[in-house]
Amino acid sequence: MKLTSLQGACAAVVLALCGCTSTPPAQPPVTPTTPDQPTLSGQVLARNDRLMIYVPSSGDSLRGLAARLLGSEDNDWQISDANGGLTRLEAGQPVVVPLKPQNPVGVWPGSYQTVPVLCYHRIGTVGGKMAVSPANFSAQMEWLVKNNYRVLKLGQLAPYLEGKQPLPAKSVVITFDDGYESVYRFAFPVLKKLGLPATMFVYTDFLGAGDALTWPQLQEMSASGLMDIQSHSKTHRNLIERTAGETDERYLRNIEQEVVFPRDTLEKRLNSPVRQFAYPYGDANELVLDQLTRQKFNLAVTVNPGGNAFFAQPLMLRRTMIFGDHDLEAFKARLQTSRKIGAAP
Repeated sequence: MKLTSLQGACAAVVLALCGCTSTPPAQPPVTPTTPDQPTLSGQVLARNDRLMIYVPSSGDSLRGLAARLLGSEDNDWQISDANGGLTRLEAGQPVVVPLKPQNPVGVWPGSYQTVPVLCYHRIGTVGGKMAVSPANFSAQMEWLVKNNYRVLKLGQLAPYLEGKQPLPAKSVVITFDDGYESVYRFAFPVLKKLGLPATMFVYTDFLGAGDALTWPQLQEMSASGLMDIQSHSKTHRNLIERTAGETDERYLRNIEQEVVFPRDTLEKRLNSPVRQFAYPYGDANELVLDQLTRQKFNLAVTVNPGGNAFFAQPLMLRRTMIFGDHDLEAFKARLQTSRKIGAAP
């Protein structure tokens, strides 16, 4: 009987792992011998510290196997990629499980991975160019799902930028700025329906006023686990511009307040860590960057368009604006998930 291409690939890896030319005997289900060794219901044909050849049982799934072996069910894509885009496990059909990141920085022959961070403001018909209609937003999110993009929270970029954790090749981050109530009314239901996470940057002086989110709405979104709430400063002033008569000493104190106050307020009221920052108007200088570093922020975003490679500066990440006059084709054009080596940013 002929092996399928996947079985053939697995057989080749088995031989490489075992260092022999004979077919290895089937092993019984693995019983853990140390506390950190997971219980598996299928059979392990071969393994080393980098790879495992595993024969699933009828109860196995990609997400379940990823949770047991790769630390999180969200790492199921790593097993899928290692097996030619496998979408589900079949009992008795061997699969390759990468036990260590195979390409944590996303570099391929001739190109490298970039992660686009998209920026929305209002969702609705009021707000001019900054307002994306509910229909367009829904269509954009549905297109991402149908075309197998993996939507991440911004915080998931941190280990990727440290060279520790790979990301799916078609990764994208969704963010919202300011804290408009229309995000809760129109965008949040779409995200819940599709199971897509996002990150919202709010400036705390705006909350509860006019067309801004209320604290209960913010708390509901945070508690859902889908929306990370992070800082967009206290007042939304341009952090690199001084007000009339603002001395060096006063400017320094004011910048510290713009960074510290919203972080402390959000953490206290939402009971969730705040370590990411969006610069009002996308502007930052050395003093602002120093203040973020002192206050232990690990990621910050600008409004300079483009994708983020593994070597991106964590406190100056690129972010691409999505406007109300962008149709679906314009939206697709802003999803820069790779770049040719040697090409201009």
